[in-house]
Amino acid sequence: MDIKRNGSRPSGKGPSDWFTGTVRIDPLFSAPAPARVNGAAVTFEPGARTAWHTHPLGQTLIVTFGSGRVQREGGPIEEIHPGDVVWFPPGEKHWHGAAPTTAMTHIAIQESLDGKVVDWLEHVSDAQYSA
Repeated sequence: MDIKRNGSRPSGKGPSDWFTGTVRIDPLFSAPAPARVNGAAVTFEPGARTAWHTHPLGQTLIVTFGSGRVQREGGPIEEIHPGDVVWFPPGEKHWHGAAPTTAMTHIAIQESLDGKVVDWLEHVSDAQYSA
C-alpha cells in the first residue's frame, strides 16, 4: 500500500503562462497506470484566474473555500462557493478563478489522455473577467 500524506508533495506556483495573478497548486494524487486520474488543490488569491483552457476527458472542480467564478465559452460568468461541484465536459473551453475580493480554493480532478490533461489557450482579459 502506498500512502501519501497531505503536505508530502511540494506545492508549486501557478505559472504565468497559464494563470493571471497569484495561484498555488498543491498536488494531491496521481493514480498509477493503467488508471489516469489526478487531482490537485488549487488556491487563487483575489482576482486570480486560469487562462482559457480545455481538458481532453473533462474536469471536475470541488470548491472547498472562498468565493470564485467560472465561465464556459459563450456562457455567463457563474459564481461558485464551498460545496459546489462543477463539471466541464471533454473539450469545453472554460476558465475558473477567485472572486475579485475573495480568495478561493478548489480541488481539480481530471484524467489524462495520451499523457495530456489540459490544453492551455489565451489569457482571460480583465474585461472578460469583470463582465
